[in-house]
Amino acid sequence: MALVKLIEYADASPEVRSVYDDIMKTRAVDWINNFWKALANDPRELARIWQNVKQVMAPGALDPLVKEMVYVAVSATNGCEYCTFSHTAAARNKGMTDAMLMELMAVVGLANETNRLANGLRVDVDKQFKP
Repeated sequence: MALVKLIEYADASPEVRSVYDDIMKTRAVDWINNFWKALANDPRELARIWQNVKQVMAPGALDPLVKEMVYVAVSATNGCEYCTFSHTAAARNKGMTDAMLMELMAVVGLANETNRLANGLRVDVDKQFKP
């Protein structure tokens, strides 16, 4: 259960509806997910985060599927169930297979394990790794 009321489209202010409309148009969907409905309690924050998402997740040097897979990896590591489900669905829509998801999770698990070991052992960074 959310800590704040979820703002449905029918109950949204014109400012919030404008962002909701852009989300639906950009994502080619006919619904607003609960994350945005929660953020709509602060219309300025809703608009700010949506603009950031559009900018960062837009095609660029990284392929959109790669961006979604990175998002899945970080979300899983951070323990965000909502974001893990949301971005796994987005990655699947962009072509991620079950085999790719399983391999991604293996890399995430390995990176988390070796990061903890390196941090715990306070291993000095090799000079060859530094610019």
